[in-house]
Parts: sequence; C-alpha cells; structure tokens
Amino acid sequence: MSKYSKEDIIRLVREGDVEFIRMQFTDIFGQLKNVAITASQIEKAVNNQIMIDGSSIEGFVRIHESDQYLYPDLDSFTVLPWRPQHGKVARLICDVYNPDGTPFVGDPRGVLKRVLKKAADMGYSFNVGPECEFFLFQTDEAGNPTTTTSDEAGYFDLGPLDHGESTRREICLALEQMGFEIEASHHEVAQGQHEIDFKYAEALTAADNIMTFKLAVKTLAQKNGLHATFMPKPVFGINGSGMHTNMSLFKDGKNVFFDPDDSRKLSKEAYAFIAGLLKHVCGMAAITNPLVNSYKRLVPGYEAPCYLAWSASNRSALIRIPAARGQATRVELRCPDPTCNPYLALAVCLAAGLDGIEKGMTPPDEITENIFAMDEATRDAKGIKSLPGSLKAAVDALKADELICEALGDHVVSHYTEGKYAEWDAYRTHVSNWEISKYLITY
Repeated sequence: MSKYSKEDIIRLVREGDVEFIRMQFTDIFGQLKNVAITASQIEKAVNNQIMIDGSSIEGFVRIHESDQYLYPDLDSFTVLPWRPQHGKVARLICDVYNPDGTPFVGDPRGVLKRVLKKAADMGYSFNVGPECEFFLFQTDEAGNPTTTTSDEAGYFDLGPLDHGESTRREICLALEQMGFEIEASHHEVAQGQHEIDFKYAEALTAADNIMTFKLAVKTLAQKNGLHATFMPKPVFGINGSGMHTNMSLFKDGKNVFFDPDDSRKLSKEAYAFIAGLLKHVCGMAAITNPLVNSYKRLVPGYEAPCYLAWSASNRSALIRIPAARGQATRVELRCPDPTCNPYLALAVCLAAGLDGIEKGMTPPDEITENIFAMDEATRDAKGIKSLPGSLKAAVDALKADELICEALGDHVVSHYTEGKYAEWDAYRTHVSNWEISKYLITY
C-alpha cells in the first residue's frame, strides 16, 4: 500500500517550503543521476511528464531514440536534511519509461522489479540488509582527496583514535531524518575505514537506500572537509571495503529459510538458495564486483572471501549463515563491494537463489575450517573453487551464464559488458607507477 498520493506530494512541497526537487535515477554502472526541478513543476513531475535525454546517459539509448520520461516513486519523497532548511531540497527516486509508456529495459530499477515479480509469482518477498563499508580520507590544500587518514583506530575503536567518529555520527543522524533505521555504526578494521548498518528492507527499498546512503556519506564527508570513497581497495596492504549482503525470503509473513527441525535450523529452500548462489556467483561477479580495483580486494589475507564455499559460522567462506534464527534467519553473501549497482546486484542474487529453489539444488558440504589457511591441494581435494581473478575473467563469466544474462536482459548485458571490456582495456594498456619503479632502471 502506497504511503503518498500525488496530492500528498504536491501538498508536502507547497506547505513544506520546498523549492527544488531532485528527480533521481541510476545508470547501469550504478552512478546516481538527477534532474532538478523547481516547486512550480511538481504537478508535471507527479504526472510522469518530466523528460530526460537518454542518449546522454551511459548505457541508456542512442541519439535517435533519446526522449525518455521519469516516473517518480511517490513513496520515495523525502527532504534532504543537509540542504538549506529555508527553501528546502527534496528528492524523488524515479523509474525510467519510454515515450510510449512502457518501462525502459535498460533501467536498473526496472531490472530488479522484473526479478522481484518472478519471486512474487512464486509466493516470495525478498528482504535485504546491506553492510556498507567506506573510507574517510583527508583532502589537501586544494580540496583534492588523498589517501591519508590521520586515524590510528582499529576494529570497533572509538575517539580520540577514531577521527571520523563525528562525521559518521552526523551521517547516521541525517539518514534517520530521512527515515532510515540505523542498527549500528562503527570503525572497521583498517585505518580510516567505517561501516554503518541500516535495518533490512524489501529489496527495492534496500537498493534505493544504498543509493541514498552513498549520496549522504559523500555529501556530509565533503561538508566536513573529508573525502569519502567506496572504492574497494584504495590502499595497498590493508583491508578493502565490502558490502556484505544479508538476504531472506518471506512467504505469508514467515521466513522460509527457517526450519526448527533441521540440525542447522535451515530449510530446504535455504539450502537450495545457497546452492543457486554458489552455482551462479562467478557469473554474477562482474555485477557484484564491477571494477578493476574490486579484484584487488578479493585476494587471500585481508578477510575478503574469494573461495566458493558456505558455512554456518566460518567467516572465510563466501557465504555465511549468521547465528540468528527464526524470523532473522538469513544468508550472507560476502563478496559484493559497495561500488556495485545495487539494483542489478540484488536482481542477480535473487535470480540465482530462485534458480536454486526451482531446480531443487543441493549445496556442497559445509566448510568449517579456515579456507585461507588451506593450501591449493587441500582446496582442490575439497572441491573449493575461486571467484574470477580479474574484471576481464568476471565479464567473460557473466556472458557465459545464461540465467544471469536473462535476469539482466539483452540491453543491459550488451551495454554493461561493452563498458567493462573498455574499462579493462584502458587498465591493461596503462603503464602504472609500479611498472616504472620495477622495470625502468633494471632493464
């Protein structure tokens, strides 16, 4: 049931001293876009009459088919608390539609909606709780970001060691004003690294929340003279940033992953969902870990999971089942990083899990030992394979996975893979500082 009607939005704008409304949408590479309108245009906005030039958005449409329309999700209306409180700025998250009134197949939000409809047709709703990590770095005299933190804190430390604590607190308060329920915030393992966890939500809302979260973090860090980055591995030799993704399926108000009679209290649907994730996770990697830099996080030794295994307790496994049971039973996929497009990432996770359920898949045996401590021969003996080792390998795996390609749709797959191959080629042909220092004098 909707929270707001068109009339509600018009009234909130006119009575709430709102002067600008940001009509937000996301491109296929996860970049937040917006068209700003004045309050005088709000009636046009709620009646789906705000147009964009889709040919200017990467991965959208060609120049001769450029006109597209923004259909706002009225329940996403909120005032941005970091903007002026006189002449306020609000936002509406939008779906992208074609001029003929059909959903645009390249809209990432629409991709997730299509997979959610499949889940609904099977009787399921899909809940997601993300754990978003990020770094706070200092800026130089010109305001450009550095990789310096002036932060000596470690895991769960607090001030005065944690120099980002006040910014993290400000972010939490701003998000709560926007309707988030913040469950925890703390310093992470690496210097300058932070995590803020917000309550799980239905998947579409969760993806919207991730985009809002990233905007709030970057905006408030900049306001405080810091630079926030969600780059997976900004500093060599320390932990990178992940976005552990906790997932559960509900039917008739009950968590279908819970079975009180099973030895691990997990249902056959939970095991099948895990098996589906493991079957397709290599094909998903280019979506969940979309950058060249993503694969510098996914290496042994820094707590990032790179081996295809699951466990009810073992944090070295790719998929972990947190201890909570009952309505809180969930599957945690630990490989995604926060640079992913959350709409596409949650769509492929759900599609993979549903494939496991539909086909009655069974996961391999649980791995309870520390996989990072195993040698290659031991991993081979246990059948433990690895995630793709590079963006190029991940994109190749995506193109080879029919289910993941079907979930994303031809338009997204063709534009996404084209963009990622170009990114890989730009990286592959670039001469890095490491190469100069390694080879210039020696050879």
